[in-house]
Amino acid sequence: MNLEANIEDTRWHGFEALFQRAVTVALGHFDLDPEACEISILACDDDRISVLNAEFRGKTTPTNVLSWPAQDLSADTPGAMPDPPGPDFTGEISLGDIAISYDTCAREVRESHKSLDDHVAHLVVHGTLHLLGYDHISDPDATLMERTEVEILGKMGIDDPYIE
Repeated sequence: MNLEANIEDTRWHGFEALFQRAVTVALGHFDLDPEACEISILACDDDRISVLNAEFRGKTTPTNVLSWPAQDLSADTPGAMPDPPGPDFTGEISLGDIAISYDTCAREVRESHKSLDDHVAHLVVHGTLHLLGYDHISDPDATLMERTEVEILGKMGIDDPYIE
């Protein structure tokens, strides 16, 4: 897989293998060849993700993860499966970019008493699903996305993050 991890915050050093595994399992869930897919992950802090959140979503607060799909794969009908991504003329499937904030992830872990690795894996899977056309704007779409996340995380040996 062509996964580019841009580590801006040194606290993310050592997470590259987890990023790789989460993306690989997510893509495999859809029978996508990870070797044909291209994704970039920016591993940053709250200051950086706040700037990105303001620039792209008009929200001036930090968030845990942001995604920028290379293709619009979203389904026309709420709750329907998104369209599968297609390769470009070189045979590669450019999926897009993900940004993840260490500060917000660490804070959410402290509040939820979950493992940092499990939470980060969940957020990378979540971001990858956004790149694949999933979203959680409508209730049917949120249900589909959460169910898909739980299935993928289960393949990684991670418990359902939506159960407290």
